[in-house]
Amino acid sequence: MNNKGPRDQYLIERYRRFLPVSDDTPVISLAEGSTPLLPAPRLGEQLGLELYFKLEGLNPTGSFKDRGMTLAVSKGIEEGAGAVICASTGNTSASAAAYAGRAGIRCIVIIPEGKITAGKLAQAITHGAEVLSVAGNFDQALNIVRAIVDKYPVQLVNSINPYRLEGQKTGAFEIVDSLGKAPDYLSIPVGNAGNINAYWKGFNEYREAGLLDSLPHMIGFQAAGAAPLVLGHPVDNPETIATAIRIGNPARGDQALDAAAASGGLIEAVTDDEIIAAYQLVASSEGTFCEPASAASLAGVIKKQSEGYFEEGDMVVCVLTGHGLKDPDTAISKGREVTHVAADLDEVVKILAL
Repeated sequence: MNNKGPRDQYLIERYRRFLPVSDDTPVISLAEGSTPLLPAPRLGEQLGLELYFKLEGLNPTGSFKDRGMTLAVSKGIEEGAGAVICASTGNTSASAAAYAGRAGIRCIVIIPEGKITAGKLAQAITHGAEVLSVAGNFDQALNIVRAIVDKYPVQLVNSINPYRLEGQKTGAFEIVDSLGKAPDYLSIPVGNAGNINAYWKGFNEYREAGLLDSLPHMIGFQAAGAAPLVLGHPVDNPETIATAIRIGNPARGDQALDAAAASGGLIEAVTDDEIIAAYQLVASSEGTFCEPASAASLAGVIKKQSEGYFEEGDMVVCVLTGHGLKDPDTAISKGREVTHVAADLDEVVKILAL
């Protein structure tokens, strides 16, 4: 018999002992987390690795952002916030709007003009967010949001909100819970750089609690056209097909570099061609549809393996941060062409060469 109640579905309840909540914290949840850790045997065999994908696109709004948003909005309600605001290239806006709707509060979203995919914009609008599109990039949008928060009573829910990282660290807990240990390497896309810090924090807290013996090497990958941590300076006009990591001045960049260094890992860049190749490979070889930015984690593993970085049989977990339906335009434009044919059996069979 399953004796678990509905609240056990809530991330905050499952990991309450590790989170900054109290009995007074209202839990605003969409039953996030508990995402699968999927073995990838075909790709693993090709790469000589024990490979897994953490499918964060199976969170309620289709991305890892829900892990942090449940805590950020819950704490915001506890502290009296009547509205939340964020700058976003897409996933944060979708998540913030959903959780604000769940809480019954106002959500304001500032997006960079023309830099958000259709799937993500559709979510934010449908969940009731007030969306303003500014003629600038993400970093300029975030500067506007920060200035608003300094002057007006709204809560910022971007990753610079510390509660966001507190929620996102639970991804590391779930990986250890599934494997019984940490992987040798945790590969993750790096945009605003909050998630790599959150996972590193989570692994360390599990070790401090006696639930983990060793820590993984944290390896993060930026898109080559938006790689300030690799270049060593901000990128004024970041460009990449991986819109979720199209960020030129990461808010938590220094911390991300520290996490990579402390773990004996690295942060490097992968090209858009490498990202798209991995994006298509993970879908065709393992049946997993992720958005392009997610595939940066696999693209980086493929690149580093070609350089002899890993040992044979190393256990590697790639975090796939968002679902492929977030960006349908890229899926269609980069995928196989559709063959048009008359509604005639003989013609169909002829084309298929059956």
